[in-house]
Amino acid sequence: MKELGLELVGKRRTRFANDSVEDLDVTEAVGIEIDGRRTTEDTLVVGSEVLIGQTVLESLDLLVDCIRQRVIPNPAHPDQPIINMR
Repeated sequence: MKELGLELVGKRRTRFANDSVEDLDVTEAVGIEIDGRRTTEDTLVVGSEVLIGQTVLESLDLLVDCIRQRVIPNPAHPDQPIINMR
Protein backbone atom coordinates (compact mmCIF):
# COMPACT_ATOMS: atom_id res chain seq x y z
CA MET A 1 0.00 0.00 0.00
CA LYS A 2 2.73 2.47 0.94
CA GLU A 3 4.72 1.44 -2.14
CA LEU A 4 1.72 2.36 -4.29
CA GLY A 5 1.23 5.70 -2.55
CA LEU A 6 -2.34 4.89 -1.50
CA GLU A 7 -3.98 6.88 1.28
CA LEU A 8 -5.97 5.18 4.03
CA VAL A 9 -9.50 6.57 4.24
CA GLY A 10 -11.04 4.41 6.97
CA LYS A 11 -11.82 0.92 8.17
CA ARG A 12 -14.44 -1.62 7.15
CA ARG A 13 -15.65 -4.66 9.09
CA THR A 14 -15.11 -7.69 6.86
CA ARG A 15 -16.27 -11.31 7.06
CA PHE A 16 -13.96 -13.90 5.53
CA ALA A 17 -14.86 -17.25 3.95
CA ASN A 18 -14.03 -19.03 7.24
CA ASP A 19 -16.60 -16.76 9.01
CA SER A 20 -13.94 -14.82 10.94
CA VAL A 21 -14.58 -11.07 11.17
CA GLU A 22 -11.88 -8.38 11.12
CA ASP A 23 -11.74 -4.60 10.75
CA LEU A 24 -9.59 -3.87 7.69
CA ASP A 25 -8.01 -0.66 6.44
CA VAL A 26 -9.67 0.87 3.38
CA THR A 27 -7.71 2.90 0.83
CA GLU A 28 -8.76 5.60 -1.55
CA ALA A 29 -10.23 4.39 -4.84
CA VAL A 30 -7.83 2.81 -7.32
CA GLY A 31 -8.14 2.09 -11.02
CA ILE A 32 -8.17 -1.60 -11.92
CA GLU A 33 -7.71 -2.81 -15.49
CA ILE A 34 -7.95 -6.44 -16.59
CA ASP A 35 -7.90 -7.42 -20.28
CA GLY A 36 -8.68 -3.85 -21.38
CA ARG A 37 -11.68 -3.53 -19.05
CA ARG A 38 -11.38 -0.83 -16.42
CA THR A 39 -13.15 -0.02 -13.15
CA THR A 40 -12.50 2.01 -10.01
CA GLU A 41 -12.87 0.54 -6.50
CA ASP A 42 -11.91 1.20 -2.91
CA THR A 43 -9.49 -1.47 -1.72
CA LEU A 44 -9.24 -3.43 1.52
CA VAL A 45 -5.76 -4.04 2.91
CA VAL A 46 -5.17 -7.72 3.74
CA GLY A 47 -1.44 -8.37 4.02
CA SER A 48 0.61 -8.02 0.84
CA GLU A 49 -1.26 -10.39 -1.51
CA VAL A 50 -3.47 -8.86 -4.20
CA LEU A 51 -6.90 -10.50 -4.52
CA ILE A 52 -9.57 -9.62 -7.06
CA GLY A 53 -13.00 -9.67 -5.43
CA GLN A 54 -16.52 -10.30 -6.64
CA THR A 55 -17.40 -6.61 -7.08
CA VAL A 56 -14.46 -6.12 -9.46
CA LEU A 57 -15.41 -9.21 -11.46
CA GLU A 58 -19.02 -8.04 -11.69
CA SER A 59 -18.19 -4.48 -12.73
CA LEU A 60 -15.76 -5.73 -15.39
CA ASP A 61 -18.23 -8.46 -16.49
CA LEU A 62 -15.57 -11.16 -16.08
CA LEU A 63 -16.04 -14.82 -15.20
CA VAL A 64 -13.62 -17.17 -13.44
CA ASP A 65 -12.35 -20.10 -15.51
CA CYS A 66 -11.40 -22.48 -12.69
CA ILE A 67 -9.99 -25.14 -15.01
CA ARG A 68 -7.49 -22.79 -16.68
CA GLN A 69 -7.11 -20.63 -13.52
CA ARG A 70 -7.81 -17.30 -15.19
CA VAL A 71 -10.56 -14.76 -15.69
CA ILE A 72 -12.35 -14.45 -19.02
CA PRO A 73 -14.82 -11.96 -20.52
CA ASN A 74 -18.44 -12.98 -20.13
CA PRO A 75 -19.17 -14.86 -23.41
CA ALA A 76 -22.53 -13.09 -23.62
CA HIS A 77 -20.67 -9.73 -23.78
CA PRO A 78 -17.23 -10.44 -25.27
CA ASP A 79 -16.58 -6.93 -26.61
CA GLN A 80 -17.30 -4.80 -23.55
CA PRO A 81 -18.66 -5.15 -20.03
CA ILE A 82 -22.39 -4.86 -19.42
CA ILE A 83 -23.57 -3.68 -16.00
CA ASN A 84 -26.89 -5.18 -14.85
CA MET A 85 -29.17 -2.58 -13.25
CA ARG A 86 -32.15 -4.83 -12.49
